[in-house]
Amino acid sequence: MVLAVLLIGCGRNEPPADLVIANGGEVGSLDPATATTIEDLRICMALFEGLMRVDPATAQPVPGLAERFEISPDGRTYLFFLRTNAVWSTGGRITAHDFVWSWLRVLNPATASEYAGQLFYIKGAEAYFTNKVRDPSQVGIRALDDLTLRVELVNPTAFFLDLCAFQTLYVVPRAVIEKHGDRWMRARPLAVSGPYQLDQWRLNDRVRLRRNPRYWDATNTHCELVDLLPIRSATTAFNLYERGVVDIIWDKELIPSELYPFLRTNEAHRVNFHSFNYLGAYFLRFNTTRPPLDDPRVRKALAMCIDKQRLIDKILKTGELIAQGLVPPYTTNHLPVAGLPYDPAAARKLLEEAGHPGGRGLRPIEYSVESAGPSSPHAKIGVELQEMWRTHLGVEVQLRQTEKQVHTKDQKSLDYDVSRSTWIGDYNDPNTFLDLFRGNNGNNRTGWKNARYDQLMDQAAVQPDHARRAELLREAETLLVRDEAPIVPVYYFSGFNYYNSANVSGIWGNVLDIHPINAIQRKKSAVSGRSSVAASADLLPRTTHHGARNTEHETRSTLP
Repeated sequence: MVLAVLLIGCGRNEPPADLVIANGGEVGSLDPATATTIEDLRICMALFEGLMRVDPATAQPVPGLAERFEISPDGRTYLFFLRTNAVWSTGGRITAHDFVWSWLRVLNPATASEYAGQLFYIKGAEAYFTNKVRDPSQVGIRALDDLTLRVELVNPTAFFLDLCAFQTLYVVPRAVIEKHGDRWMRARPLAVSGPYQLDQWRLNDRVRLRRNPRYWDATNTHCELVDLLPIRSATTAFNLYERGVVDIIWDKELIPSELYPFLRTNEAHRVNFHSFNYLGAYFLRFNTTRPPLDDPRVRKALAMCIDKQRLIDKILKTGELIAQGLVPPYTTNHLPVAGLPYDPAAARKLLEEAGHPGGRGLRPIEYSVESAGPSSPHAKIGVELQEMWRTHLGVEVQLRQTEKQVHTKDQKSLDYDVSRSTWIGDYNDPNTFLDLFRGNNGNNRTGWKNARYDQLMDQAAVQPDHARRAELLREAETLLVRDEAPIVPVYYFSGFNYYNSANVSGIWGNVLDIHPINAIQRKKSAVSGRSSVAASADLLPRTTHHGARNTEHETRSTLP
């Protein structure tokens, strides 16, 4: 397999990358306005930048294309002063006018940005998005001159700087987009604002990034060439790592589950194994627009028959915490909630009250999950849920596996019954999780709308007292996970990266699991081989290689 990689790479006369990363599923979009999956957003962070960027060690927002900022005493007005050396990779200054245009583009419904709500904290932004206001000058985003941007918020927003470091609020090249429309990412050379340029984007092969010499902080961009491989198979990713083809595995799902307990506890492999608290949640979505799941009693009955600890102990074996609510317990400014308990007897009573004793009169329910290889836990969890719901409730469940892009599309179009889901926090505040399930949020994907929930979220948004705000958010979360249950939290992720710290530097464990690629470097003195897990690796089946840096690939969703 390695020989095939080398031969094909030579045949294309391409230099080897300085750093190779197993990135997960196939990339769907590299447009910051429309990118939604973690695989997409990681690469967007390398190609583009916002007013702020993420500190690789702390995941806190720090100045990016804005050299500095000022906040008014009432916390509602921000002035950002752009760097004089902030330029596009193709030449030309990046201006405050570019930011105004980029943000208004996100708010244009035709862009179909699922993260448009990130801008609703700005005065007039939501009204502009919903066409209640047509005049863009009524939106609180204004370029005072080429280098000064003024932003007026509806209310003080503690995490607004975090949003300015999030990919949706990155600046994009107006001239290129107006010329090429939806195909603007195919323009070559592509004008970008971040530390890397898009060198190649080959389906089922890789995304190759090349260092951007015009980036304002180019001297601190360590790798000249970086390859990100679209790998969904854990066996493939791990074998490539063991053979020295891959330097970093970002995600726990790309480590074979049968090896995880060994790798986590074995002294010899601690140089590779890196874990940390992580703002990520695994949960189920219910399509509340379809009977019988439009009845909260049915949803709660299904939720109360899920033995979450059994799923963790039997399938994951990776030390996750059972989830009571959607928001991870180590989130800043969060109060814990009491979710629905595991109580099959009470669940049967609820189903009987809904008119379906013993599951009678219920059609088979479809459980949707994306295909991710035989070692993926998702399908295994589906099988366990199928058994639990049949055993405790008499409900028949059909499993539906689709490639990742189809799975995501089905969620967006509400073409599912129950769908496995994840969400990764965009910033360290409960709002990044709870805001999802507002009635107008593009990432809701349940069909659930609740006026009381939206009211609580609105009240929390304008509440200056942190303690009172936390109480309002807890009330909203309780409504979400216990009283109405359009979702079922299952477990909280434990953060994980797999790389040899003797060979790779510039990666720090942080609660957002954000690791800017320009901060990472592969040490020049590092040997080409990785530490071997000989006994375990030999148990894994070998995989076939189909192209340069390409792997056995299963095409393709939080958030995570």
